[in-house]
Amino acid sequence: MYIITFFIGHWFLSLFVQTFFLHRYASHKMFSLNSFWYKFFYVLTYVGQGASYLKPKAYAIMHRMHHAFSDTEKDPHSPHFFEDVFQMMWNTRGMYVIYEKDLQQPEPQFRGEYAEWKLVDKMGTSMTSRILFSVAYVAFYVVFATQWWMWLFLPFHFVMGPLHGAIVNWCGHKYGYSNFDNQDKSKNTTPFDFLMLGELFQNNHHKFPNSPNFGKKWFEIDPVYPIMKVLSWLRIIKFRKVQS
Repeated sequence: MYIITFFIGHWFLSLFVQTFFLHRYASHKMFSLNSFWYKFFYVLTYVGQGASYLKPKAYAIMHRMHHAFSDTEKDPHSPHFFEDVFQMMWNTRGMYVIYEKDLQQPEPQFRGEYAEWKLVDKMGTSMTSRILFSVAYVAFYVVFATQWWMWLFLPFHFVMGPLHGAIVNWCGHKYGYSNFDNQDKSKNTTPFDFLMLGELFQNNHHKFPNSPNFGKKWFEIDPVYPIMKVLSWLRIIKFRKVQS
């Protein structure tokens, strides 16, 4: 029971910080945060993603490129140019490292308004941090795993951040239905996206990239949007503009 709870908790915490902080905030600036909450969610992202921490600046650059070049050869992670999801992930990783380590500057249109905290980024992207988190995951399984099959969940903890991105980009541009003609292959994979917290409403999102509500039809439920409404009501976040 402890292993299942730990896995589910890690899955959704890592996914939440990716969609809320890395995607909706760092990439699109759908809302603003004061200094305290900015640091809070930055640290939460580090803890939530752990061994697979993704630098917000690098994530934002690549995501902006994804929107600009959606499903073309310049798209960093379109599934339509790879034989399988693993090739897509490997290609994405190679490009991500370039921007994580600042080896190359992106085109001017993708620069600026980055979410940055150099101390946390330095820790989060260090091999030491990744190893320590990995050791902690293994230790938890050593203590609480009571059946052999529970160990099958362990590898996912090491790649949780990139895994979520791969699922969204592969499934969200291959499988499902479309509400809008976006001149790409984006899809809404499922009308109720609880498993990926709304990220699989890719067709809706590509039509309205700055809208914090990824669901557009009455039956499409984006689980993160109500949370954002509550955070807005509590004045933790402030929406950038009227939502579409």
